[in-house]
Amino acid sequence: MSDEGARVPRLLCIGAHPDDCEIKTSGLAALWTGNGGAARFVAMTDGGAGHQELAGAKLVEIRRAEARAGAAAVGADSLVFDNPDGSLMPTIENRHKVIRVVREFQPDVIITHRTNDYHPDHRYTGVLVQDACYMIMVPNVLPAVPVPARAPVVLFMSDKFTKPNPVQADLVFDIDAVIDKKLDAITSHRSQVEEWLPWIDGYDDEVPAGEEARRSYVRARAGQGPAAQADRFRHALAARYGETRGHEVRNAEAYEVSEYGAPLSAELARSLFPY
Repeated sequence: MSDEGARVPRLLCIGAHPDDCEIKTSGLAALWTGNGGAARFVAMTDGGAGHQELAGAKLVEIRRAEARAGAAAVGADSLVFDNPDGSLMPTIENRHKVIRVVREFQPDVIITHRTNDYHPDHRYTGVLVQDACYMIMVPNVLPAVPVPARAPVVLFMSDKFTKPNPVQADLVFDIDAVIDKKLDAITSHRSQVEEWLPWIDGYDDEVPAGEEARRSYVRARAGQGPAAQADRFRHALAARYGETRGHEVRNAEAYEVSEYGAPLSAELARSLFPY
């Protein structure tokens, strides 16, 4: 067998914070690794601002551990950069970090944020990936790190924002078979789903006090996102899977193809995503 034939397909998810990949892309990651591929979750910031009480090195340590657990729940590994949470900027240094991690991992597919988003770290993560896309293949940029054999396809995570334009569901996936793994990944971020997000979003008074009840509550709440995706992109699910199955899907993830990455032909899409 040739080296090319033996190559394991690789998925690289680049989020702004240590829980973004789990919330947005862990369903596809679970499908990907379940089909024999390799996946890596990257956080561009250290998560050190994401709590109402904890801060500093202690919070960063907690969030790194949660990121490792969340990625492992879907068969991925984790990399968390040391950029301060809430202060990410699209600098040359950060662009080079993206180029380096892409070249070293050599993904077939990269997933990241769109560049219109409520959080500046999300926006600038999307900008950094887009700015890196062409430079990944330029040998004289970071010449010590060899360029990959081919440019990766780049996908944008789904979001709710509509200006200047809503996300386009170029790819949509039925994740019912892996929804438990996705929920395991999300709820691995206990500092977020049990503490920070309830506080910052104003529903902390709804979170039960008991351990078992609290875990059940946050798991159910985490399941609202993929269920809403299935309803929102029902037409795309029906187009991909057929009317009957498409209308039976309970949980989904949708993605928009970036024009900055490699073109995604129908043939390549079938090869990369045979689910």
